[in-house]
Amino acid sequence: METIILIFGALLIIAGLIGAFLPVVPGLPFSYAGLLVLQFVSAPFSLTFMLIWAGIAILFGFVLDNVIPAWATKRSGGSPYAVTGSVVGLVAGLFFPPLGFVIGPLIGAFAGEILAGQRSDRALKSALGAFAGFMAATGLKVIAAGIMGFYFFTNL
Repeated sequence: METIILIFGALLIIAGLIGAFLPVVPGLPFSYAGLLVLQFVSAPFSLTFMLIWAGIAILFGFVLDNVIPAWATKRSGGSPYAVTGSVVGLVAGLFFPPLGFVIGPLIGAFAGEILAGQRSDRALKSALGAFAGFMAATGLKVIAAGIMGFYFFTNL
């Protein structure tokens, strides 16, 4: 039974890593849930460790998904349409891997700005800002999910 529970925990870690790339899947909470499963089975981590990672999962889950892309878009003169377009572009890009993961958010942000009534040069600048914020947030989420996965598998 313990093996089945640990396999479930490993699947949560893997889902968390995949979810770090996809905005529709809460990656960091899944990764943290995988750590919790391991903690309940064999208790390899301290309370402080678990509380710190809970804070990271919650804070990064909110800040990285919402604040950083919006900040980068605003900083480059973009509107919320660019952020929304970036997410829509990513989801559409899932059907065209691996290049769709990169080009989808950029095209989506550009299309969002064009739909918002921006000129193409201004839309491109905003799209690049939204894309940069989205990619920075995704990169940081992947790093956090990867570190949680590392701790899970080294303490398994």
